[in-house]
Amino acid sequence: MANRAFNLLASLVSLAAVPAVAHHAFSREFDESKTVVLRGVVTRIDWQNPHVFFYVDVKDGDGRAVNWACETRGPRGLARGGWTRDSLKPGDKVIVQGFLARDGSHKADGRKVTLADGRKILSSD
Repeated sequence: MANRAFNLLASLVSLAAVPAVAHHAFSREFDESKTVVLRGVVTRIDWQNPHVFFYVDVKDGDGRAVNWACETRGPRGLARGGWTRDSLKPGDKVIVQGFLARDGSHKADGRKVTLADGRKILSSD
């Protein structure tokens, strides 16, 4: 009986730890000393927990489109800031300001998002 209770407790503790493992610390993934400004066109938005991602095609030095992943807050945090699923759509031209990923990939923490008409739809300082 005690063994069964221990196994149940161990299972519950391991399940509770899963979200914590999936989430990451900002400083572990992004470098606050390396800022980036991306100008391009939104290709996709993934509304998911723990963070919403949107993807932007940005022209490189040779004029080729490079698809960047931009990470933002979670859906609830964006909603508290006034975002809806229609705030950003594929085809929107944007300027994204943020911080580069430490691993050198085409990924950024998207802190500020401005639409082509000048409207700021995300501004985190």
